[in-house]
Amino acid sequence: MQKEYKTLKSVAGPLILVEGVEGVKYEELVEMTTAEGSVRMGRVLEVHNDTALVQMFESTQGIATEGTKAKFLGKAMEIGVSEDMLGRVFSGSGKPIDGGEAVIPEKKININGAPLNPYSRDFPNDFYQTGISTIDCLNTLVRGQKLPIFSGAGLPHSRVAAQIARQCKVRGEESNTAVIFAAMGVTFEEAEYFTNEFKKTGAINRSVMFLNTAADPVVERIATPRLALTTAEYLAFEKDMHVLVILTDLTNYCEALREVSAARKEVPGRRGYPGYLYTDLATLYERAGRVKGKKGSITQIPILTMPEDDITHPIPDLTGYITEGQIVLSRELHREGIYPPVNVLPSLSRLSPTARKITREDHEGVFGQMYAAFARGLEVRDLAVILGESALSDIDLKYLEFAKNFEQEFIKQDETDDRSIEETLDLSWKLMSALPKSELKRVKDEYIEKYLPKETK
Repeated sequence: MQKEYKTLKSVAGPLILVEGVEGVKYEELVEMTTAEGSVRMGRVLEVHNDTALVQMFESTQGIATEGTKAKFLGKAMEIGVSEDMLGRVFSGSGKPIDGGEAVIPEKKININGAPLNPYSRDFPNDFYQTGISTIDCLNTLVRGQKLPIFSGAGLPHSRVAAQIARQCKVRGEESNTAVIFAAMGVTFEEAEYFTNEFKKTGAINRSVMFLNTAADPVVERIATPRLALTTAEYLAFEKDMHVLVILTDLTNYCEALREVSAARKEVPGRRGYPGYLYTDLATLYERAGRVKGKKGSITQIPILTMPEDDITHPIPDLTGYITEGQIVLSRELHREGIYPPVNVLPSLSRLSPTARKITREDHEGVFGQMYAAFARGLEVRDLAVILGESALSDIDLKYLEFAKNFEQEFIKQDETDDRSIEETLDLSWKLMSALPKSELKRVKDEYIEKYLPKETK
């Protein structure tokens, strides 16, 4: 039987100091019972000699040093997992909030996950179709990859996330694809939007949702992505499913880390974030991937809003070191009414070359040609601002027109427009047909003959 302690020394924000403890371990769960009889959960954050620092998952309001009892449960935080979780909505602490019955778990798993031997990892190399042209053609998502979306306040990253969740698929294995959606520190309106969007389109049937709103305890935000990733690991590596994990908004998660760090009076790092921010983010991102001998996989799309649109801010900066590229959203395109406002030039998927080899034979050449032509078109646009269009050559005018059509037809697409990779590549050839054939230097002649619209050859 676990011992109860009445030796609370201090309560500071979400942290409680308990003295005179024995045999307590890091990450151990703690049950706090107030003098009024209410029970609240926490976890051990630090142990020094006979003193334990406890981080509460709920508010510490009403918890006094006198009359409150602390019981250490001898186990870390766990989540009960089952295939019955698909189609359900849970709170950020893992409790059902959709009005349904509690899930009967097949097993309980520590939310911190088991370390994965690097030798056991398999290289990500399969194409993951999102139905969004700017991702599928130019920044191809690969099964087992972690590809974050860098956004800004007011940009439609929520709509992009919901669209990806609805449309994502490993081709040929659509029935074996699942989505784990974890929202951290979002507004009530956003939480309602995601829930309604998933239910309206039927995407909820193959999804598990974890929602932590801005009104929920800050500390719960730290547990939410770990609950989601633990569920993903179970479905991927024990049920052989291809799982896409969408985490939004990682900035709120990092703010929660900063708040707890400040309460612990730790020496702050850049912008006040804890010095271990990189390590902490790595414990989340590195849970994506494929494992040798397992059919399933975990692909991650973390979404983070860059404070003041600053891509050098610690959160996007450190995320860029750990992940394999980024999709950057553009405020300028958003102002022009272009959705999804993907800023093509700074966006990157480092693993996309492996996927481009297996989509369609012309994908590699189309990628290079479209990227180069759009970059040239933007250069010409800047030149036209300075010199005027009358000073441009005929070929410059063609590239200027290409850049405009690229934004209006290729980047821009409806939220319900689920383009296959073949449709995206065919659209690319249609746009490239506006350029002289002599300019198509990055695609092979045989592919020009095969795919370029006949009337332009």
